Amino acid sequence: MTVLACDLGGTRMKIGVIREGRVLAQTTEPANSKAGLVPGLPALKAAWLKLLGELKLSVRDCAGISVAFPSLIDAKSARVFAEYGKYADAIGFDFRAWAKKEFDLPLAIENDARMALVGEWKHGAGRGADNVVMITLGTGLGTAAVIEGKLLRGQHGQAGVLGGHSTVRYGGRECSCGNIGCAEAEASTAFLEKIAATLPEWNSSSLRKSATLNYANVFKNAAAGDACALKLRDHSLLVWATLAVNLIHAYDPEIVILGGGIMAGAEVILPAISEHVRRHAHTPWGKVRVVAGELGDAAALVAGEWLLQEQHPS
Repeated sequence: MTVLACDLGGTRMKIGVIREGRVLAQTTEPANSKAGLVPGLPALKAAWLKLLGELKLSVRDCAGISVAFPSLIDAKSARVFAEYGKYADAIGFDFRAWAKKEFDLPLAIENDARMALVGEWKHGAGRGADNVVMITLGTGLGTAAVIEGKLLRGQHGQAGVLGGHSTVRYGGRECSCGNIGCAEAEASTAFLEKIAATLPEWNSSSLRKSATLNYANVFKNAAAGDACALKLRDHSLLVWATLAVNLIHAYDPEIVILGGGIMAGAEVILPAISEHVRRHAHTPWGKVRVVAGELGDAAALVAGEWLLQEQHPS
């Protein structure tokens, strides 16, 4: 089965052509998610057509389209329930009608963290396990869970995926979701500048010279001894590790998979979270493995075949 797949992130659209759990071709486009979904759809279509051309394939060779989207999804109607500062115009957008009009193909859509987990569960770091949770560290913080071999969704599509909006700091920072002290509000790229600006060390920090404040710069400057970067790094590691323990206590997994763009700093992140989990997770049966995702940007893409077969079994 050949599938046109996309992962619509806050800053990048990851776009690919997938077959049998492999990426045949892949590219990225700027997401500009604050401007909305609809303005970016022509670039998404053009990218797919270009990839198909490079592969000497046509739309007629494809079984359908899969979309990984950063929101709560009603899988039955393929509609977006809510927006979290990204793609505000996607609420109520008819994805299936768009796919029919532009490609004459069926479309399946699911939350992006769930899709990343399915990709890793079926083809990556979670292979062979029936109980797995995942944290995606990026513009926001995504989570998802597989329990006893079944992807957790819940009645309203939000089971398992709101870990980034679980409270990790009582009385903490206000989050875009309306909660206080969410993991995402305390340690994600979306909030990084606001967090840094509250630190006394910010005014003299070398981070202020960075054109873009991101975690790659934080880890780099922390390694060089910058006081502000060290505080940001250590605070973020503690937030992410606390979130991992919360997910372990909630879902009883065998494996915690860490993915997302921030995991480019895996050599710092993985040992810190693994040690915190070892010390603080209550698992009297044994130890949960904390591992880095194996598929990178492809994780949510390679899940496309599974999702399309689930939502369009014919």
